[in-house]
Amino acid sequence: MPSIDRFISLLRQSPLWAASSLTSRNLSGEGKPPLFLFGFSRWKTFIQDWFPDRDIIFVPLKMQRIEFALYWRWRILSDRRSQVLAWQYKGPPELKHFCDRYKIPFHYVEDGFIRSLKLGALHAPPMSLAFDSRDMYFNAKVPTDLENLLSNYDFEADHIVMHRAQKAIERLLETGLSKYNSGVSLNVNEIYGPKKAKRILVIGQVERDASIAYGCQERYTNNDLVRLARRENPNADIIYKPHPEVLNGIAPATSNPNEVRDIARILEQDLSLADSLQTIDHVYTITSLAGFEALLRGIKVTTLGCPFYSGWGLTDDRQPNPRRQRKLTIQQLFAGSYVLYPKYFDPESKEYIQIEQAIALLSGIRDRYQKINMDSIS
Repeated sequence: MPSIDRFISLLRQSPLWAASSLTSRNLSGEGKPPLFLFGFSRWKTFIQDWFPDRDIIFVPLKMQRIEFALYWRWRILSDRRSQVLAWQYKGPPELKHFCDRYKIPFHYVEDGFIRSLKLGALHAPPMSLAFDSRDMYFNAKVPTDLENLLSNYDFEADHIVMHRAQKAIERLLETGLSKYNSGVSLNVNEIYGPKKAKRILVIGQVERDASIAYGCQERYTNNDLVRLARRENPNADIIYKPHPEVLNGIAPATSNPNEVRDIARILEQDLSLADSLQTIDHVYTITSLAGFEALLRGIKVTTLGCPFYSGWGLTDDRQPNPRRQRKLTIQQLFAGSYVLYPKYFDPESKEYIQIEQAIALLSGIRDRYQKINMDSIS
């Protein structure tokens, strides 16, 4: 019995295929080209604004493999203009191979590095998205578009992008903007107290997060990270910052912070990342983006896993990556991963924008929210 792939290949060569109603819309040029979304939760309707010239088709999140094989493959192939997006790895395991085989444009999708004022888990639409045709940017096991860009882009020759990167870094540091910006801004001196020793910040993550699963050769918990920081720095002032989703009760804490309370101070409030990095000398993380934001502030960073920003000569890497042989400056790393790699989008005007506009827009929205909150208190 011929395989499904062989059957589809023979069918596409048949005159019946060209004459079928499934392909007539494409051949006549009628209708918008279809964009199939795999793994996208239904609340992510914002994607329609990103692709107004496409017929957006949300594929069901849960399906049997036979359903993909016998229906969705056929439907994608029915229009030669079809394109496919997959949110992380939530599509069928064979999806990328299928798209590669039939030359269907395919990209993995994930939130960008400057996202919103609220957590994605609270259904806040993103201001930036990362599209990668090879793999998810946090997968250290295989090459990605981002890793390829960082390995090969001629940053020294592109004076314009480097100038933009430097200005964007300065603006991010001035505004204190981060990825989510959900934390409150407080007087860190009142929380940390007088500095009497080397101060280390341990960045907690959602331990089930895909960036840990695909970015680490070994499995680590947040408590493992705290214990390592204490073991390597016995006389330091160690502060543990749990992930905002854990502090807000959105995600479970796999490891109990109370088990390391005797060796570290635990932040109980969702303090903004920019404030939490003040007076810090050293950051320990598994794969968190917070490590990169610490680098922007000149703070030493130790990574147990292999996030996208490690392996370029800027971090204390506990998991080497033999593919990353190039040494980058922090400005070059930022230019590649923040300026060139993601796409930015204004949810109000519904237009694509650049990073400079995204920073200004997010800063303005935050200022308005803060003013509304202050007015409501007074």
